[in-house]
Amino acid sequence: MTEYLTDYMNTVSERLDSCGSAKELEKILSEHMDKTAFMQHERIVHFLVTMLFAIVLSIFMVGMLMTDNIMLLILVTIIIVLLAFYIKHYYFLENTVQKMYKVYDRILKMQEDLNND
Repeated sequence: MTEYLTDYMNTVSERLDSCGSAKELEKILSEHMDKTAFMQHERIVHFLVTMLFAIVLSIFMVGMLMTDNIMLLILVTIIIVLLAFYIKHYYFLENTVQKMYKVYDRILKMQEDLNND
């Protein structure tokens, strides 16, 4: 997903840099709005999974503190590592969706400039 989003953001930026017609700009806007909706959905799903992992981690940590089971320590360690990767990926998704909003604003500005010419 990281590579896909990075490639898409580079591609849309290149397309906007070379865009000169209102029709092409409208097509870019339509595609961009679809991609943004998909990424918003992806971001929500990853947020929910991240929160689920945090809740599970909390439950297992309480269990670990209440018992002397070494297996819970191993499980907590694994969940912490997984949670760290989920947080890292969610952070990337969140920042990229915000960049997509800025690209949307750029497209609207370009449309306005084309309409004024």
